[in-house]
Amino acid sequence: MIALIIGMLVSLIVTLVGTPLLIRLVHKLHYGQYIRQDGPQSHLVKRGTPTLGGVVINFAILLGWASSALYRYLRSGDVPSWSAVLVLFAMLSMGLLGFIDDFAKVRKKQNAGLSVGGKFIGQFIFATIYAVLALLIPTKSGFPSAQADISFIEQPFFNFDFAGRAVSIILFVIWVNFLMTAWTNAVNLTDGLDGLAAGSSMIAFTGFGIIAFWESYHIKGGSHGGYSYAVSDPLDLTVIAVCAAVACFGFLWYNSNPASIFMGDTGSLALGGLFAALSIATHTEFLAVVLGGLYVMEAMSDVIQVGYFKMTHKRVFKMAPIHHHFELKGWTETKVVVRFWMIELIFVLLALTIFYGDWVTRSGLLFS
Repeated sequence: MIALIIGMLVSLIVTLVGTPLLIRLVHKLHYGQYIRQDGPQSHLVKRGTPTLGGVVINFAILLGWASSALYRYLRSGDVPSWSAVLVLFAMLSMGLLGFIDDFAKVRKKQNAGLSVGGKFIGQFIFATIYAVLALLIPTKSGFPSAQADISFIEQPFFNFDFAGRAVSIILFVIWVNFLMTAWTNAVNLTDGLDGLAAGSSMIAFTGFGIIAFWESYHIKGGSHGGYSYAVSDPLDLTVIAVCAAVACFGFLWYNSNPASIFMGDTGSLALGGLFAALSIATHTEFLAVVLGGLYVMEAMSDVIQVGYFKMTHKRVFKMAPIHHHFELKGWTETKVVVRFWMIELIFVLLALTIFYGDWVTRSGLLFS
């Protein structure tokens, strides 16, 4: 518990201290955000707002986890787990891709950074590295960092091993690439209003922290009763998830309306990559669809809008993603953000209820 508190405090301090320093640096370099011309006209006043805030979020999560890992090593000799390192690799690699995209935008002085093809290639390379290493690197816990299957909660309902080891690895790589692409794009689409992505991510990663902590308390081979989980190093995953929630909380101090800085793709792609990796590491890939329900809602609104327009040349929403639809209906930006936070909180509570209900059922406690 002390290790968890240390990680939280370091993440919070890094965010609260580092963000204003980054704001000054970005102002000095004139690295301001360029606003899409086809967005709500009310957003044009945000042109020039400092971006690249995701750099601080990434460092806050990394340093928070590292300080916690250092405390545990000095106290009891525990070395960092490969599961945690790989999850952080997913976050930092996607964050690096986002940084390149953000940097290209400010250098070209327009709201267009990496090409779609360039971003896809980068995501493919990093996601493939993560997938292969997560399957093949042995862990100290004896449980794999990832399983070559698809899980709702811990136990797989579809196993890729049916086709042999080599083919299962290929299928798993494809599955991980899909998850990484889907979640990074979903979080990126959510990052369209001041504080929306930061606040909803704070709520979502809090949910992941609770799930990982429960798994660590009921790990296979442990002394606690009830159903147990074959998850690799869930306590390390708990620290990362909670550090991410706290980093988003600290960043929200400067990102709330009117925002003093935007997280940019550096932040949204990193958080999306972290969300995907945590779902894989905790074996909750499909439960994550509920846990990140707001992200799914934002992404699906964009898919529906584009698909329906191509078929009928008509729009379902006034503008997509859906948060812009409500802005154009007359809601203030703050009202949209707060209500969407509430929606994400409902999704997280629903996911936690499903998760706990699954544990009670599998533990045989439902009718006892």
